[in-house]
Amino acid sequence: MTPGKSSVEDLKRRVVASAKLPLEHAMSLPPEVYTSEAYFDYEVATVLSRSWMGVAHVSQLKKPGDYVNIDLLGEPLLVIRAKDGEIRVLSRVCPHRAMDVMSPANDAAASETGNAPILVCPYHRWSFDLDGKLKGCPEMHEAVDFNKEDWGLSEFRSEIWQGFVFVDFSGEAEPLETQFAGWSEIIAPWKVAEMQMTTEMEWIVDANWKVMVENWAESYHHLGSHHSSLHVQMPAGMTWCEQTDDNVLRCHLPYKPELVAELKAAAAAGNPPSGFRPIQGLTEAQQNEWGVWVGLPCFMFLTGPDRTIWYRLQPLSAGKCKLTTTTLVDPANFADPDYEKTLTEQNAMLADFHMEDMAMYPGVQRGLNSRAARPGRLSHLEDPVLRLQRYLARRIEEDGRRNSKGVSRVSESEAVL
Repeated sequence: MTPGKSSVEDLKRRVVASAKLPLEHAMSLPPEVYTSEAYFDYEVATVLSRSWMGVAHVSQLKKPGDYVNIDLLGEPLLVIRAKDGEIRVLSRVCPHRAMDVMSPANDAAASETGNAPILVCPYHRWSFDLDGKLKGCPEMHEAVDFNKEDWGLSEFRSEIWQGFVFVDFSGEAEPLETQFAGWSEIIAPWKVAEMQMTTEMEWIVDANWKVMVENWAESYHHLGSHHSSLHVQMPAGMTWCEQTDDNVLRCHLPYKPELVAELKAAAAAGNPPSGFRPIQGLTEAQQNEWGVWVGLPCFMFLTGPDRTIWYRLQPLSAGKCKLTTTTLVDPANFADPDYEKTLTEQNAMLADFHMEDMAMYPGVQRGLNSRAARPGRLSHLEDPVLRLQRYLARRIEEDGRRNSKGVSRVSESEAVL
């Protein structure tokens, strides 16, 4: 069938069927799951908007008034530290006439990050405190029954986990400490909440958000995309995915034995490895691998011997997303005399292997739009791809149960009438 012609209901059934296959018989998802705008809208409504989405790190919000502007799933958001020290996720939509209070028209506060002592809408100069409460509203004294307490900026449910700020548009997602309970214990040695952001690299990617997550989670592509870079240090055949829980993917990318031996010999000779300061308290295995994580559906996170990297993903449409690659390190690094040199070198390395991936994403998306595209067989190294399918299938089934209950309630109400 030509891509784009299947119904959303048919695609849902096919996702659920694909997720039931065992790994040795696993297939990739139907191409239209990645190309259909109608299916993308369905995922926004039932998966992404009903899940925790990462929007900021506390190191971006150190003092009152520090903010991060982000547009997520069509919502203009303001992540801000208020005067009481609390971090909130507010709507940027002015309750007066729906203007974006942090729009480019607002010269004082239109950047993606910054500090604002007060929030002022550029349209009619309504002003808001950092907690979103309406502070000033010129020429509203003749409006009958107008109460300032009723007209603050809307606030979305948010939580902080390991220093990351998450938002849940539905207000119904299970608490993060419950969803990521086992993960919290494992990454404790990295002390991510105490780390500081050093680098942000932004990319507009011409590919579906699931193409991004699948590529991130599986290391089979080291053989191709990163054949002369990551594959040399962390061969695809040595990588493996751990069976954790339903909400988290954990994948291990161990250094090849020859590299481990080289690093040990260099350390014994007093020659530390290149990069940032090694993180203290890691096991030997953690010192000699990269850990790739996905807090499903799309919180992508990497743990390394000397840093962590967060991939902030913003799905934009069926065939486009925005990626912000964020490096975090122990702030003790900032005192090193060679810190700036190290940062420049590591940023160059990060950009280089990102470009290897960036060359692949649009090619995959173009292929998915082809009349010849069809589900393909998966390797055992693509176990994370199958586990993402199973997560999506569970969300589809949850949505079906939710709708069934809604239909039942309506039917019972009609029967009473």
